[in-house]
Amino acid sequence: MKAIDWLDRRFDAFVVGRVPDDGLPELNAALAAQMRPSRESRMLQLAHAALADVVRDLPPQIEAPPLLLALPEHHTTIAIEPARFLQRLALQAGPCFDLGNSIAAPRGRAAGVMAIKQALQRIESGQSKFVLVGGVDSLVDLHLLGTFDREDRVRGETVSDGFSPSEGAAFVLLGDADTTRAYGIPALANVSAAAIGQEPGHLYSDEPYLGEGLASAVSSAIDAAELPTQIASVFCTFNGERYWAREFGVARIRNAAAFADDAAMEHPAECFGDLGAAHGVALAALAAHGIARGYRRAPALVYASSDHADRAAAILDRAA
Repeated sequence: MKAIDWLDRRFDAFVVGRVPDDGLPELNAALAAQMRPSRESRMLQLAHAALADVVRDLPPQIEAPPLLLALPEHHTTIAIEPARFLQRLALQAGPCFDLGNSIAAPRGRAAGVMAIKQALQRIESGQSKFVLVGGVDSLVDLHLLGTFDREDRVRGETVSDGFSPSEGAAFVLLGDADTTRAYGIPALANVSAAAIGQEPGHLYSDEPYLGEGLASAVSSAIDAAELPTQIASVFCTFNGERYWAREFGVARIRNAAAFADDAAMEHPAECFGDLGAAHGVALAALAAHGIARGYRRAPALVYASSDHADRAAAILDRAA
């Protein structure tokens, strides 16, 4: 996290998380000719960098899998059009995913975990052997920063109950255990279940905020997972705003028997800021790596809450 040249309405520098330019691939020449430097063009570069890491070592005999992509719920003066973004990403990153069967949803933090649920359904039904799930966002945008600043949501010298805007992309590849083994792909973790919920009293709603949406999603995921042991780790989209604590309190109380007394709470936003639509998938990836390498205990609850109504939860366990 570092201060940038842009100033808030109090003339203090915004402190944000920004990926170094030299860590990103160049924008495709055809796209550069038609797009000015913008939030969307930067998101294409962010997504390309992360997507390339996932598909680089896939066996060549695997057909390009479909992509379920989480996109921002907050827009600048020009909204990002999901279908067009996927088309541009296919041009930017190359033919590494099946564009015709891919979907992008502009629903913020929860969208990536929601996509995990949809990916499981595609795999279990035999519709796809593998599915890519991803998320990409950049909150380091002058229009967005100004909007959040007016709402007193950006952490700074005079705002402690706020978040640090950031940017990033995250992707994971999902497939059933038998197919994964057949292709010699090492599995990091098993996704036991995923579920979604809706919070009527969300951050931008006038309805009472009761935490029902997340509680419902967590309960459904726990029930579907049929856990043999209690949840030992929780990966959440806490971003520094006190608002988000209440709903987890409701979810934890409703499902108290499913949680170990010493369950660890992981909220990586304290390290890399709020990743927006990339946040949910990033948590799933961090949980999977932690479980696989033994420095995070399983089973793990991964959940994400969008600023609007969407809530989603998934249970990750050790790979079979």
